[in-house]
Amino acid sequence: MFARRNHHNDSFSKHRASKSVSTSKTGKRSFRDHAAASKKMEKSFTKKAESPPMGSNMTSPIITLCVGPEQRLFAAHEDILSTSPFFAAICRGQFLESSSKRVSLPEEIPEVFSSVLEYLYKGDYYPRLLHNKRRNTWELEDTDTTNNNTVESTVYHQGFRQTLLKDTLLYCTAERYGLDELKRLALRKQGLQSGIQVTTILASARYAYANTPENDSKLRAHYLALIIRSRNIFKRSGTMQMEMEAGGLLFFDLFVAICNHMDDITSATKSPRTPRTPR
Repeated sequence: MFARRNHHNDSFSKHRASKSVSTSKTGKRSFRDHAAASKKMEKSFTKKAESPPMGSNMTSPIITLCVGPEQRLFAAHEDILSTSPFFAAICRGQFLESSSKRVSLPEEIPEVFSSVLEYLYKGDYYPRLLHNKRRNTWELEDTDTTNNNTVESTVYHQGFRQTLLKDTLLYCTAERYGLDELKRLALRKQGLQSGIQVTTILASARYAYANTPENDSKLRAHYLALIIRSRNIFKRSGTMQMEMEAGGLLFFDLFVAICNHMDDITSATKSPRTPRTPR
């Protein structure tokens, strides 16, 4: 069994999850398969994130949105909201002959929904994704990598009763709203986070599994890859032990991913080497 340790001291400062491992029960893919896909995703971010449509009418009707249990109020243009198929359907149905122009979203988290609106208007959300041309790397603005300052990286979810990664919440929200570009952006930003507690990682992974479809090959794989690459931290975590004892699909997929990874290593060691040419 794993050794028990105080999980509050387990965090990530160097391990980042920008690669993926697929866990589909049919047509399994390995670390090597996802390396090419990961590089392709990196290149796609050399272009600016999706912005509101050029034809958007900023004088379109204003929609009032009541978000969360406390009904915090937000306002947005109908044309901007309709970028999302979810809101486009609501606008066509509820507002066709309505003068109130109000939507109630009691299950949403205000901090997360605010970032969704920021993305719909600006094509990004705080902290923005910035390209460091000198290093040719992607970074998050206002992040002090020296002190592992993960600004606004987590949000407390009242329904889940745990602190979760904000980018995971945004990914799952984008899944519901039909915003594929926002999903890609949230996943990329989460791969740049560091200094995150093991407890938060595992809670966020469970949330991801509960709020994404079974055929999701991005966010779920992101967590599996992170756990495998950071196994020296996780195997010493008492939190990890308790989570595994509780069970769930997450840990079956993790087992499959580890088996695939070991198969890759075995195949690589058994593959015949090219004979050296004599001098």
